[in-house]
Amino acid sequence: MIGGGLAGLAAGAALAESGWRVRLFEQRPFLGGRATSYVLPDGEHVDNCQHVTLGCCTNLDDFYRRVGSTNKVKFFDRLLFLDPQGRKGEMEAGILPAPFHMTGSFAKFAPLSLADKISIGRAMLAILRTSGHPAGVDSPEGISMLAWLKQQGQTQRAIERFWRVVLVSALDEELDKTDARFGIDVFWKAFLSNSRGYRMGVPVVPLAELYDGCRAFIEKKGGEVALRSPIRGIKIENNSVVAVSFDNSHEESADAYVFAVPHDTFAELLPSEIAQADAAFRNLDKIKDSPITGVHFWFDREVTNEPFITLLDTTVQWVFNKTALFGPLATSTNGDAGNSKISAAKQYLQLVISASYDLLQKPRQEIIDLCLAEVRRALPAAREANLVKATVIKEAAATFSPQPGVDRWRPKHQTSVEKLFLAGDWTSTGWPATMEGAVRSGYLAAEAVTRVAGEPKQFLQPDLGANGLVSLWAKK
Repeated sequence: MIGGGLAGLAAGAALAESGWRVRLFEQRPFLGGRATSYVLPDGEHVDNCQHVTLGCCTNLDDFYRRVGSTNKVKFFDRLLFLDPQGRKGEMEAGILPAPFHMTGSFAKFAPLSLADKISIGRAMLAILRTSGHPAGVDSPEGISMLAWLKQQGQTQRAIERFWRVVLVSALDEELDKTDARFGIDVFWKAFLSNSRGYRMGVPVVPLAELYDGCRAFIEKKGGEVALRSPIRGIKIENNSVVAVSFDNSHEESADAYVFAVPHDTFAELLPSEIAQADAAFRNLDKIKDSPITGVHFWFDREVTNEPFITLLDTTVQWVFNKTALFGPLATSTNGDAGNSKISAAKQYLQLVISASYDLLQKPRQEIIDLCLAEVRRALPAAREANLVKATVIKEAAATFSPQPGVDRWRPKHQTSVEKLFLAGDWTSTGWPATMEGAVRSGYLAAEAVTRVAGEPKQFLQPDLGANGLVSLWAKK
């Protein structure tokens, strides 16, 4: 197993549980890949970016259960939105069955006008009538989400304050660069087909602690986990992998090799003659990346008691109240709580900006000033608070970009090279670049390994089924 991110961990855990002896190699000194935590010079742990799950993420939920992390994620039923005028909007399921479970909160959503809501309802009906597959969105070339929304007659404010707010955060890309199939899938699976699909799960520990049990799980099953072990090459003979090489000319051989690394990293490792011989490898450079920026603020007093807030019409998209989410851990001053010293300040907030292309070249202080101004405009209590400390973490290649037609370039998990398998959210999972997509890829790679070995196993969990009235007509 090459790579200790979510995809590699999911594949490794599934195979280990099925009796395979797994040896996992990760180049960093920690597991989790992009969904992990960093340690600042003063010893405080910060997440590289806030990661969340939804009720519709069935495979991620299964993975957390498998490695003992279920109790480290807290689910919330209420989503709060705030516009620059101070108007609040809430999305929360009521007593009505799906797909009408959010009708009450949507009707009272103050940041949108009646005309906005009517246009949104029209587009939702188009999704609902086709069980998430409106005509014209499933072609190989794809159509952008923005183009599809304009076809549905969406108002500009509905696009900016509803569709864009949800989808840029969920898919890490702007609407004009997002395949409509992915955007429609988000609303079908999370908001329409099941009344529990939208529920948001947020880790209540630093991300690195979510994966504490992964290493122990693999080792308990007779496997090994080697950190600080970057792979340097793949040795292929007669179209079959015979070894992988590490530092100091060290080589390892196995019955199967699962590469759970970024697509550009894998392309660099692959011998050029192999890469050019197979379109699945040759087209990897057509998969582009999208950035995410995380901004961390520590204030000398409490500025909000909400666990998280979505801001409208601002650069900052989400504000996560880490003090409320982490509880006593967030104000630890001795570093003993979970071995993670977070902050002695009164409140720690993490801000998230997805598809943050405009911020990549900006100096960190300029980003801090911009975000601080927006937080103080949105949260009155922050105007009198002192900013004790701030840091910025830029992830230039945080996810792959879900551009129209990108599925044409995403490779299958079993490749044309014997013993070589692929995992990663960029592979052919049917999902965009999410933690759910990463886990799905790991499970699919593990299934491919067992299938080739003649002992097929099923690890992939079914989607969250339709409930309420939707179950009466949804396509099976």
